[in-house]
Amino acid sequence: MTSISEFLLLDPAVMARIDAAAGQSGIPLYDLMERAGQAVAASALRHYPQTLRFVVLCGSGNNGGDGYVAARALAQSGAKVVVHHLGDIGLLKGDARVALERSGVTPLPLDAYTPLSGDVVIDAVFGAGLSRDVPPELVRLIEAVMQAKVPVLAVDLPSGLCGRRGVALGASFRAERTITFMARKPGHLLMPGRELCGALEVFDIGIPLRILDAHRGSVAENNPFVWRDALPRAGMETHKFRRGHLTVFSGPAHATGASRMTALSALKAGAGIVTVAAPKAALDVLSVTLTAVMNVPMDNADDLRVWLDDERHGAFVLGPGFGDLEKARHFVSLLGDKSVVLDADAITAFRDDTDVLFERITSGAGKFVLTPHEGEFARLFADLAADGTLSKIEKAQVAAARSGAVLVYKGADTVIASPDGRALVNTNAPASLATAGSGDVLAGIIGALLAQGAPAFEAAAAGVWLHGEAGDRAGAGMTAEDLAHAVRPFG
Repeated sequence: MTSISEFLLLDPAVMARIDAAAGQSGIPLYDLMERAGQAVAASALRHYPQTLRFVVLCGSGNNGGDGYVAARALAQSGAKVVVHHLGDIGLLKGDARVALERSGVTPLPLDAYTPLSGDVVIDAVFGAGLSRDVPPELVRLIEAVMQAKVPVLAVDLPSGLCGRRGVALGASFRAERTITFMARKPGHLLMPGRELCGALEVFDIGIPLRILDAHRGSVAENNPFVWRDALPRAGMETHKFRRGHLTVFSGPAHATGASRMTALSALKAGAGIVTVAAPKAALDVLSVTLTAVMNVPMDNADDLRVWLDDERHGAFVLGPGFGDLEKARHFVSLLGDKSVVLDADAITAFRDDTDVLFERITSGAGKFVLTPHEGEFARLFADLAADGTLSKIEKAQVAAARSGAVLVYKGADTVIASPDGRALVNTNAPASLATAGSGDVLAGIIGALLAQGAPAFEAAAAGVWLHGEAGDRAGAGMTAEDLAHAVRPFG
């Protein structure tokens, strides 16, 4: 049975507290190390049956202890095994010392290892808690292993990878496979960590789920299991207005393409009615390029006020191809009680007035979603963007709390964050989504879900996931038009 625990992302510091809580509950911590090491050995034998030699690289912490258990299990299976240790073996203590003594191996110095064809490296030097740059001797070995193209099976995380931020600390192994225990860490999913980990396997070493639940926090992988129950369901008696009316603002006549893709995507994602609100001079262009989407003239704030008199006009997308930054600021000031996606030019319009934007978001009763890419994020949150001590998740969480909006911090590892601290990391986006107009499609999907009544956080998370699914459906070489036509509603 699927549970939320399958999607949790646990900070390394939290995982350390979970290990301690398991010990305090009466579970011998060496038993957990034994299960972890045995799982590593089983994975190595399963995935590398033709290996001539397993080379286990161990550190002086519990990660190294897992490595010594794995080395013993591999040797008992009849495999050829050598072990190399980083640092002074005499400093090994606790359960890791027990694992060494039970292994029956005599480890060699780390710098004595020369990668050979037929080797598989089992990397048990550092675990998820590494917070400093790796030492020079490990940097040299990482480079040698990479040059020799020796496969690496990492224990918990590739050594050198920050488990919290997903970035290399000076250098990192690039693992072909990684096996971790109980739950994934943010560094397993954040880029470039996701690529450095290779294929990821999560093994249950026997820590009770009640202990994980007590420490689990509010960060997880983006998955329908997390938000599906919050999405509206279309009943037999539904009609177009019950499925929501989304208004998409358009730019001038020469720049209507973005709003058209946004509008089409919203229709495909399930909105009952989509209207493009555009300057009068752009209506002729829109009329010959849109069929199921309605068009309405809207040149200024007075036109918008009239449009807002109809209570059915409750959801909006502002920004794609909009162009007029001053008008964007005026429009935002009128939308404080609505459900709004602010993208592209609507974000750039406030780069010098971020406090004004945040005040407008928080002073009304509306639901706002901001969808910045890296550059736009830096325009609104320059201090966060420049802070290398924070992970992308942490930056998004702080930005959401500061702005009062749900934040979709876009990229290959898009993070969706709520002002209340919840955060999701998306993993289903293919590389082909990095194409012009892709963000316009995403804005339309999220807008459609808001129009149908989904809460802002769930609409954003579902929209990002559906965007990834559409990318897979459209395939390699797609354009934004292909992507928009590939959008489907959830369910």
